Formats: sequence, structure tokens, C-alpha cells
Amino acid sequence: MPYSSDVAAAEALTNSYQKLKNEISKVVIGQDETVRLLLTAIFCQGHCLLVGVPGLAKTLLIQTIAGALDLDFNRIQFTPDLMPSDILGSETLDQERNFKFIKGPVFANIILADEINRTPPKTQSALLEAMQEYAVTIAGQKYGLGRPFFVLATQNPIEQEGTYPLPEAQLDRFMFNIYLDYPSYQSELDIVRNTTSDQRYEVQRVITGEEIREFQHLVRRVPVVDNVVEYAVKLVHKTRPNTELAAADANQYLEWGAGPRASQALILAAKCNALLTGKYSPDIEDVRAVALPILRHRVVRNFKAEAEGISVEQLIRRMM
Repeated sequence: MPYSSDVAAAEALTNSYQKLKNEISKVVIGQDETVRLLLTAIFCQGHCLLVGVPGLAKTLLIQTIAGALDLDFNRIQFTPDLMPSDILGSETLDQERNFKFIKGPVFANIILADEINRTPPKTQSALLEAMQEYAVTIAGQKYGLGRPFFVLATQNPIEQEGTYPLPEAQLDRFMFNIYLDYPSYQSELDIVRNTTSDQRYEVQRVITGEEIREFQHLVRRVPVVDNVVEYAVKLVHKTRPNTELAAADANQYLEWGAGPRASQALILAAKCNALLTGKYSPDIEDVRAVALPILRHRVVRNFKAEAEGISVEQLIRRMM
């Protein structure tokens, strides 16, 4: 849907965001920050990793968002015996004994990778090309994926038996690493009341794939002043130990810092955050608003930080 100007498109994005929030809140209660970050990632053409204990509605949240978007949705339940072909698809012989490619569940607009850390790295890495190149290669043949395309993965941080940590290269492909905490007392009261009654809420589709693509281009066209870009890049450089701009905390407590993808994600997400709050250009506060979920999975603590009980979040907040 073409808009008369970028200002009109920006207003349409803000309105669509409010409609999406209203639809999602019919089903998912008390996860406003998580919903904001997930929708920000979608409008920035990014992928999300949701980390939280069981029962916090991670899967329900992603299914509800998929229901509010007029897009193809597939869920992949990751298990230890899952093979790459179970995700990507495989070649089979047809009746004429010719090879025919049968597409796997990755060929959709939204992929829910449920409990992604329950499958070995060989299978986890099957998503790498799809997340980065928006294509998969089978038997030397490259197949493009439809756009928009998002991988929204969930992970349980408690149960470690039978799980496989995500490789750093795969973690880096996720724009956001979102931690879900327990709901507040009031939110949990509302959750229990809603989910133990016989009433069912239907989520209406409020935005199409074409509109999402238009908004993705709009986000990239948002102007950014130099001092905001410099702040974002400097923040990422602060996380890199033993470099010119490294923070004292990075030298003391970090093994590895964030790479250039973090700088790109900070600016893109800050642009989108500005649009969602009714501004036409991001400021430093917009960068700070998205810094934690962008950086927390891209820096690695050293033994000293773990021994002293200093979290990644504490270190990032100090650097901000």
C-alpha cells in the first residue's frame, strides 16, 4: 500500500502498532515490553530469541502475533532427534523417478523454533543460511524464502540436561535476546481469570505482509543524526576488551565483546523505536531503550565476572 509521504507512512506504522498491541493483549496479558521488542524486530527485519522459564506464554505470544499478521506461520518443535532435512526439506523421487524437492516448514513467513536449544548444533545450524541469506541450499540448488521472513525462537534457561547451547555465530543472527520474567501479582490474577473461564478470544488479522515490507523500508529511510550513530558504535566498542575504546569493566570482566552486527542492530532498532513512539528521528534514549536485548547475547563474561556474580546486564547498564 503506497503512502503519500514518509510522514503518512510513519503515522500508519504507529497506528498499526497500536492495533497489533490491542489484538495481542486480548490473549497475552502483562508482556507489553516483550510485545514491543518482538514487533520492533519484525519491522526491522530481524529475528528474536525468547528466553524464559516454562509457563510464561512464550509460544502462545508468538502464535498470537502470527495470528495478528496476515502471514504464513509454521511451528517447529526442536527435539534431540530432529534432522536438518526436517526443517529445510529434502529431495525425493517422484513417480517418474525424477528428483523433486519437498519444501520443509522453514518455507513460511514466521517460523516458531520452539525450544531451539533441545537439538544438536548440526540441526540448529540448518537455520543459519535462512536467517542470514533468506534462502536455503539443498543438493547444490538454492531456494529463496518468501518475504517477510522471521525466526522467533524460544529457549528454557533452567533445564540444562539434554540441551545444546546455541553457537555464538547463531546467537549473533538474533537481533534481540528477550528475557521473560514472572508476571506481576496483578497480571497473574488477570491471567488466571482469563484462562480458567470458557471464554475464547479471537485475534483479528490487522496487517498484511505487503504493509510489513513497506514499513521495513520506511524504518531504513528514517534519518539519524551523527551523534546518535557515534553513541551506538561507541557503546559497542566499549564492550570489546583490550581495544582502544574498551570500558574498564570490559577489560576486567568480559572475555569477548559485541561485533559490528550489534552496531547495525542498535541503529535500526532505535529508528523503529522512535517511529513507534511518534518521533521521526531517533535520539540517544532510543538507543538505550533497545541496547540490553541487543547486547546481552553478544558479550561473553570471563571467569572473574562469574565468580563475583556480576551479570551481563549490570555490565551493559554501566557502559550505557
